Amino acid sequence: MTDEPRRVDVALGERSYPILIGRGLLDDPRCLRDSIDAREVMVVSNETVAPLYLDRLRAAFADRRLASACLPDGEQEKQLESMLPVFDTLLVNGFSRDCQVVALGGGVIGDLAGFVAATYQRGVGFVQVPTTLLAMVDSSVGGKTGVNHPRGKNMIGAFHQPRAVIADLAVLDSLPQRELRAGMAEVIKYALLGDADFLAWLEAHLDAAMARDPATLAHIVERCCRNKAAIVAADEREAGQRALLNLGHTFGHAIEAARGYGDWLHGEAIAAGMCMAARLSARLGWINARDRDRAITLIERAGLPVHAPADMGAGRFREFMARDKKNRDGALRLVLLRALGDATVTADYDPDALTATLEAEGHD
Repeated sequence: MTDEPRRVDVALGERSYPILIGRGLLDDPRCLRDSIDAREVMVVSNETVAPLYLDRLRAAFADRRLASACLPDGEQEKQLESMLPVFDTLLVNGFSRDCQVVALGGGVIGDLAGFVAATYQRGVGFVQVPTTLLAMVDSSVGGKTGVNHPRGKNMIGAFHQPRAVIADLAVLDSLPQRELRAGMAEVIKYALLGDADFLAWLEAHLDAAMARDPATLAHIVERCCRNKAAIVAADEREAGQRALLNLGHTFGHAIEAARGYGDWLHGEAIAAGMCMAARLSARLGWINARDRDRAITLIERAGLPVHAPADMGAGRFREFMARDKKNRDGALRLVLLRALGDATVTADYDPDALTATLEAEGHD
């Protein structure tokens, strides 16, 4: 018997949905069946996660039609071609518009399965079952779905909200340490962009989090989900406030795209990108050197990279940053820090300071 899960609601009117957070939720058929109520269930997972957890879903839905597609693991699979086996399975099984797609995996699976759900028969329901810290605190919430293109990260996709998010904290017990560290990058992001109290709490509790203390991780997941739910409810399609969630992402996505996806984990690239944002913010005089170092030190304590790859170069950064989705009318917009816990989206910065930051990182 599992304890009653913590619940965070994403308030989007008739498309509102719950985020359920607790240990043992994948072993609770009632929780699964209440959240996934379709008669036809399509599970999308990967070769790492499926052997661990797919049978639990099969057991919970033994009286329903359940089909599955298991993809190779890795960021390099987040592409249009990887969607085809999922569509094939849906079509071979004759799944109707009343089916639900279940994303069982990390951010790659969640984004890809969500995009399948957004486009199969012009849109079917889906449920997120995240199995990494990064997916629990960030990518599973908010309805951003899509795939990468060689010329840009997440450039093909759709907004398609899930019906529910089921975050079973017990799966984090077996998460590789590198993946745990990558997820912590997104956790730190929430603190830096708009939650100074959480930043101080993280500084005091980071060691417990990295040691996988259950109560610490439960608080982290709930706090991040509450922060993201509030932002998504206020700005679902990233017309304004939601763009703050891209702190570090313009730089980080450039690293991922330039390196070919999969060389650096998403969280690792975002960590380096947040350090670049902090350094640029300090160069502009928006934050002082002490606060810049405070942000970078926390990221470093989590075992994450604090510099971009030495071979990137300012030219490569600019090539990929020019394709960022936040850009407007040819202007490069960045998420920068006015203070720790206070971020802003702006194109109003000294371009020479950006050049200096890129050159210092890439040694170009």
